[in-house]
Amino acid sequence: MPVRSTPWPEGTPCWVDCQVDDPVKASAFYSALFGWEIRNGPLDSGGHFRAVRDGRVIAGIGPIPRPGMHSVWTTFFAAEDADAAAGRLVRAGGQLLAPPFDVRDQGRMSVGADPTGGVFGIWQAHAHNGAAVYNEHGAYCWNELHTRQLDTAKRFYAEVFDLTYADIGDDATTKYTIFTPPGEEKPAGGMHDDTLTPGEPTPSHWLIWFQYDGVDTAVERVVELGGTVLTPPADSPFGRMAVVTAPQGERFGLIDANVKTGEVPQ
Repeated sequence: MPVRSTPWPEGTPCWVDCQVDDPVKASAFYSALFGWEIRNGPLDSGGHFRAVRDGRVIAGIGPIPRPGMHSVWTTFFAAEDADAAAGRLVRAGGQLLAPPFDVRDQGRMSVGADPTGGVFGIWQAHAHNGAAVYNEHGAYCWNELHTRQLDTAKRFYAEVFDLTYADIGDDATTKYTIFTPPGEEKPAGGMHDDTLTPGEPTPSHWLIWFQYDGVDTAVERVVELGGTVLTPPADSPFGRMAVVTAPQGERFGLIDANVKTGEVPQ
């Protein structure tokens, strides 16, 4: 089991948090789907829950912070200094939606949007490092931005988190880039150019992928629990994958990275 007990490197997706109208119902859905143990947050946590496995945190579930907001999963990036990262965000052309604030003794956070509209969080760890379990069944394993302004997004995140990029795909059917935080060797996430995606355009958004051993079974379970299927299971060089929505509308991906077909596009 991949386990982390120290703060994540700056620029790494370190935490995923779900905001919904009814966190109790969402907790029941994800517990049934992923086998999460759901624990109440502290009395002053505003109705926030944490998903746990073997005593280690995986993700958060809480209420929508503002009326009229849609249910969503939010990707948080690690930062050594949340205030400094928020300053870079603004200077790079992003919008600060929630200025940095302390979350009790757990850490300091802010929320912003990149110039293409993709919303993300910034997390400076104190008592809470972020996800302690990752890259295994029922835990998040990949975070990717979907946007129709890929070059703008790449410039922005490079300025804010000093990310470096490697492009893959043929630019005709697939245009994708993977990013690596400064000083790290392994990529931490990706960005997808949605201009090549058929169908109605969607606003820029960060999509969180969860590892699930047996994606077809997962999709069936999502439907049984009241969710919907946006993209049916399909094979890829990265794993068998599907995109779904939970009953309250938040979108997420399911992937079995143990089942890979074909070659990664160059």
